[in-house]
Amino acid sequence: MMRAALRAGVGGAWHGGQPGAPQVALLVPVETPEQLRAALTALAGTPATLLVAPALARLDPEGVRAAAQAGHELAGQGDPAGLTLLEATAGQPVTDWAAPDSLPALRRLLAGGLRPLPRPAGPPEPGALRAVTPGELGGTLTAWRALGYRPVPLRDLPGARAGTPRDLLTDLYIRVVEDRYARSQGVIDLAQRADGVMRVAPLGHAPAPLPLPPGTPTAELHLHSQRVVGLASRSLLGAYRAYQRSLKDVARALRERPELASAQAVFAVTLFHGPLEQAGFTLLDLPPARARWYGLGFRLLRAAYGTTRTPSEGTPKMAWLPREEFLRRYG
Repeated sequence: MMRAALRAGVGGAWHGGQPGAPQVALLVPVETPEQLRAALTALAGTPATLLVAPALARLDPEGVRAAAQAGHELAGQGDPAGLTLLEATAGQPVTDWAAPDSLPALRRLLAGGLRPLPRPAGPPEPGALRAVTPGELGGTLTAWRALGYRPVPLRDLPGARAGTPRDLLTDLYIRVVEDRYARSQGVIDLAQRADGVMRVAPLGHAPAPLPLPPGTPTAELHLHSQRVVGLASRSLLGAYRAYQRSLKDVARALRERPELASAQAVFAVTLFHGPLEQAGFTLLDLPPARARWYGLGFRLLRAAYGTTRTPSEGTPKMAWLPREEFLRRYG
């Protein structure tokens, strides 16, 4: 219930930013002078949002001032009773506070005029909020940058916004539909990079209308829907280039992943088949009933992710390439 309340933006709780931008809001919780020094050392030249316990304003006022002077944004965590001293020591207002673990504590936070700040961990996502402990900063920042992500304070996150009830619906759709499908079909996520948009599923058959024997192993392409929507909202050209780069990720997976070693063709059922045709894919018409079914699914997908952009085509088609031709073009 607590997570749902924050996801729906209760009290203006932060949700995230632009899902097609490489920036990630970096949140670093610090409670002791030692943690603060470790964070400032690891973050040299990289501004972040520090979640500071108010007690630090008494224990290490010089460290708190140094953090503010280094360009870090300060937010709070723990008991907000020392907020006034924290603001005076930092020389900047503190309006965001790490969300507590209970609804009564959240109500007290809101009564004090503070904005709840979720602290999600896990792999980076464009426009997301991610919390990293001081001891993990060094390796985490190196890994993020290698994948094309740009850690920033929350105040610098493009499109930063509070959650809405719609976010709850999107989250439910991802968990109930996309995640469940990915698990059942063994979908391989190739979208670790900030501009990665591709997933691929190994199949033990060749679905119609592929001109292959029915028992031929194949690889089906799937898009990271939320990432594509975010990229396309910024630039259709940027989204197209990300798509092309991601096809190279698929080629690498075909060569390296044992699940795909026997796949004899790569295919996708999509509304955006024009760019694939330009990229060398052969287009095949789907049976009318199947085309209508897929079309309904794509409309539901756009509704789930809140995009109003009209697709390039109204009728989905299958686009495919034989394995060796795909590797010749993208491997």
